[in-house]
Amino acid sequence: MSDVIVLGTGIVGVSVAIHLQRRGRDVLLVDRKAPGQETSFGNAGVIQREAVRPRAFPRDAGELFRIATKQGIDTRYDLSALPGLASPLAQYWWNSAPHRYQRIVADYATLIAHSIGEHSDLITASGAEGLIEKQGWMVLYRTAETRDKAFADAEGDARDHGVGIAELDGAALAAAEPALQIPMAGALHWTAPWTVRDPGALAAAYADYFRRLGGTIAIGDAETLSASGSGWKVTTASGPASAAEVVLALGPWAKRATQKLGYRLPLFVKRGYHREYQHVPGAALNRPLLDAEGGFLLAPMHRGVRLTTGAEFARLDAPKNETQVDRAEIVARELAPLGDRLDASPWMGARPCTPDMKPVIGRAPNHRNVWFAFGHAHHGLTLGAVTGRLIAEMVVGEAPFVNPRPFAAERFGGSTLHA
Repeated sequence: MSDVIVLGTGIVGVSVAIHLQRRGRDVLLVDRKAPGQETSFGNAGVIQREAVRPRAFPRDAGELFRIATKQGIDTRYDLSALPGLASPLAQYWWNSAPHRYQRIVADYATLIAHSIGEHSDLITASGAEGLIEKQGWMVLYRTAETRDKAFADAEGDARDHGVGIAELDGAALAAAEPALQIPMAGALHWTAPWTVRDPGALAAAYADYFRRLGGTIAIGDAETLSASGSGWKVTTASGPASAAEVVLALGPWAKRATQKLGYRLPLFVKRGYHREYQHVPGAALNRPLLDAEGGFLLAPMHRGVRLTTGAEFARLDAPKNETQVDRAEIVARELAPLGDRLDASPWMGARPCTPDMKPVIGRAPNHRNVWFAFGHAHHGLTLGAVTGRLIAEMVVGEAPFVNPRPFAAERFGGSTLHA
């Protein structure tokens, strides 16, 4: 019997497991796949120290019309999924009102501030330095108007939250990224973030470190979780396993698991895609580049150049739809040199989201021995190590290094928390 079962081997789950094992707990880490093979595999690989502002729901009428009429690449929706998303999306829109959003940013920034430091600890301990670059990332702008507005907003974040920026005009951008094939108005260079050249490999490296600490990893299905006396049990490939406590770090599958426990949390998913291309010799990108008006991101990875899409609002189990990534590829090939596709079909994953844009971190309201660690939306990689330490501190009774109250499940109200 273990002390704690951690369900989910994405970057959040393995970070939780490491920090618990470091604190003397005997931890079993369980997932249906090997570490880092689901949501944590398919991201842009940016540890976003600058991301004090979670992605808000658009409030501008023109922007909403553009999305509704599917004019852009960055956002796509499946019409059949919208009835099921109506309530959380309405709450998402409500929470994105400026006065509410600023309070959310204040809470969110307390986690983001520790993102680099907490990952640095685990990167060094796991020997994963070869996966990391420390040149930041850039947001590219096609028009001077959009560029200058972004510069003004970033100057405020740099001043208020201590994040480094560099403002590049078109010539400076061309010098910094000579592989770009078309002139741009400029770029905002976020200098503090670190980038990961293989996000799945980073999660795997953390998992190997967890094993070296004495932890155990098993293949199993979170859907088999059930009460066992005063604790919990789950079925694994090696047989049933039990523990006194359980941590749910299940990303987009957290809604199913929490519903089984009797909770009705307003969770939803944004799906995303990536496709990878061969590097073109002599035409390398130096860092991840987000085309702000194009609606996609290009990230240099060890394997090739990764093209990542924005958000797709669809059911978690809906069939893959390649429309968004296909449209992005057309524009991306105009912007930067991309070689042949490396895969027959694009990768697809889902981001676990909450309507107030904040993750759910803390004890389950009606179960003393169940802990929640999910809902990180676009910043699962960024906040994985922070969440791991914070959950572990709460489980063992240490003083939390970040105030966990803003991230507690109780914030959603009693109607969602009946078990």
